Amino acid sequence: MSRYTLKVYPAGQGRTTYRTMEISGKDTLDRLCEFILESYNFIHEHLYEFCMDNRMYSEYSYQYEPEDGGPSTDITLDEINLVKGQNFSMHYDYGDDWMFTIHVQKIEEESRKKPPVLLKSVGSVEQYPDWDEWDEEDDEDE
Repeated sequence: MSRYTLKVYPAGQGRTTYRTMEISGKDTLDRLCEFILESYNFIHEHLYEFCMDNRMYSEYSYQYEPEDGGPSTDITLDEINLVKGQNFSMHYDYGDDWMFTIHVQKIEEESRKKPPVLLKSVGSVEQYPDWDEWDEEDDEDE
């Protein structure tokens, strides 16, 4: 089994905001999604897909709760045959369209499955940056 070192960042922000993490090849894409969201302090309440060609709604994606028996995110990382240097994306929240680029930095052999580990955290993003302004506007209307 493999262990993957991944650099994950909101699309276009790879130099200023990113997370470096290790995750077991026996973990699923669902677990990777959870760990990415945890690392950015996002609330996990939306649908998502992993776009292997980095395009939203692509035919080459693994979806959470796919229609018509399509490829599911309930697949292990080892099963999708990642290679060092590969980029793919996680499209999260189809309303706000968060795109996280995932860069495979390293692949090593792992003798036993270990939990995911956050190695480095740089910068931050807000999942709902307009909520504070929206709340203040609502208060003024009352």
